[in-house]
Amino acid sequence: MPKIEEELDVALELQEPQMFKVLLHNDDYTSMDFVVEVLTDIFHKSSAQAEQIMLQIHEKDKAICGVYSFEIAQTKAQQVKQRAKQNEFPLLATIEEDS
Repeated sequence: MPKIEEELDVALELQEPQMFKVLLHNDDYTSMDFVVEVLTDIFHKSSAQAEQIMLQIHEKDKAICGVYSFEIAQTKAQQVKQRAKQNEFPLLATIEEDS
């Protein structure tokens, strides 16, 4: 039986994945030190970056901590929620589509 090789001309259109911002929101109870800890541990920010973002959260009620694919953004927000709950803080992390 002869080998038949069929060449398929398939054009694949690859798209960049949709990206999502992870935001931390200000509240009256979560300590600034804890927010800096979350930013360095979960979002891998330097101390200087973490302090700058923490101040932005404090002054503007929220700040972007990073931009990730949906799954990673969701995981980071969940990690913040778990860490805050363990430490009895109401720190809120949300995700929204990056435009």
